[in-house]
Amino acid sequence: YESKDVRSLEDIMREAATEEKTVIITFLNRAWAEPNSIFDLFIESFHVGQGTKRLLRHLVVICLDEKAYSRCLKVYPHRCYFLKTAGVDFSGQKNYMTQDYLKMMWRRIEFLGSLLKLGYSFISTDMDIMWLRDPFPRLFSKGDFQVSCDSYNGNSMDKRNLVNTGFYFVQANQRTVKFYNYWYSSRSRFGGKKDQDVFNKIKHDRYITKKLGLTIRFLDTVYFRGFCQMRREMSKVITMHANCCFGLQNKIFDLRQVLEDWNAYISAAGTVDGRKMRWRSPDHCWGRVKKTKKTRV
Repeated sequence: YESKDVRSLEDIMREAATEEKTVIITFLNRAWAEPNSIFDLFIESFHVGQGTKRLLRHLVVICLDEKAYSRCLKVYPHRCYFLKTAGVDFSGQKNYMTQDYLKMMWRRIEFLGSLLKLGYSFISTDMDIMWLRDPFPRLFSKGDFQVSCDSYNGNSMDKRNLVNTGFYFVQANQRTVKFYNYWYSSRSRFGGKKDQDVFNKIKHDRYITKKLGLTIRFLDTVYFRGFCQMRREMSKVITMHANCCFGLQNKIFDLRQVLEDWNAYISAAGTVDGRKMRWRSPDHCWGRVKKTKKTRV
């Protein structure tokens, strides 16, 4: 890969890593870096979440264009890394499943594979995920690849769970290094598919299950939630993902509502009202709000 960062990747990773050599990775382009957009909400969630503010020291923001890098340095100057891809412009909003969107998603897989080769374990998180509690205690003690789900059937070992690669933990070892190489190379077998769709195709492959012996665990939506499988109670949620949602403005509106609900819940903690509180519906993402100039949805 090619970088324009004045600091080396290894220097940034070394500073950000936990004692177990684990980092939190997220990706930013200009569309999500605009003021009052996804980036600001993402960082805010760490500040208002329970036990999450201290995790910011382990977060590295991988910037995909110059505007994103410039904005990152203003908002979160400690851990910004500019990853440049020759001949590709990742700055604008990438509509779902367009060619530029697919290139951006596969660029991320390629980069994350390089971190495993450097010996770093990581949580990869999309920015449209609000971090409300520390996820590390809820990860399995054993599991090479632990991934969130759009729909979870109650069995953390069942490959029939519908995964969402917006949030996952990877343990750095030879199995995961080889798995990432296989995942990335498999994009040519399934032309026009994004990384998540290809993962769902290859997770049953004999190479992964038998030859590599890769252990895959699926994360419970009771804790690692999203708009796809929305649960109303608030006492167990760790992360909230604006999945099953199309349109940047829809995501912004409903994620802002998530933080509003969370702040109200924290303020009422320990009271009868607090125990009764529930998440409001993400109506913009669910298409229940009519399009108007005012809402820009």
